Amino acid sequence: MEGMTRGELAQRTGLSMATIRYYEDSGILPVPGRLANGYRIYSEDYLVKIKFIRDAKSLGYSLKEIQEVLHMLGQDMDAEALRERVRGKIMEIDERIAAMRSIQKLLAGLLQTPNEEVHDYLKSFHPADKE
Repeated sequence: MEGMTRGELAQRTGLSMATIRYYEDSGILPVPGRLANGYRIYSEDYLVKIKFIRDAKSLGYSLKEIQEVLHMLGQDMDAEALRERVRGKIMEIDERIAAMRSIQKLLAGLLQTPNEEVHDYLKSFHPADKE
């Protein structure tokens, strides 16, 4: 059986061995086969899966979502199901952008607050003066 050890896979992907182990333990990556000496042996398709994981993470997918998609891809997922999944992620991102714009407007409004109001507000956090 040809393949890579966990250390070789880590070196080729730039991930730590602990991250690869975590992905296996949490079910994101399938558990690899073992050699007679007990070493795990990883096939080339692990490189593809890890690239997918990295790419999906950079697009904002959670590890749980990535695990679900990897499972779906392993079950002969059709193109429309994948597109629907991507549409859902786009909607989620749009909602997060709208929420961040709302926060940005609130913060910009705070910058317009007169200095005396800001000073009065800040004083409310100071302990009362002793007389």
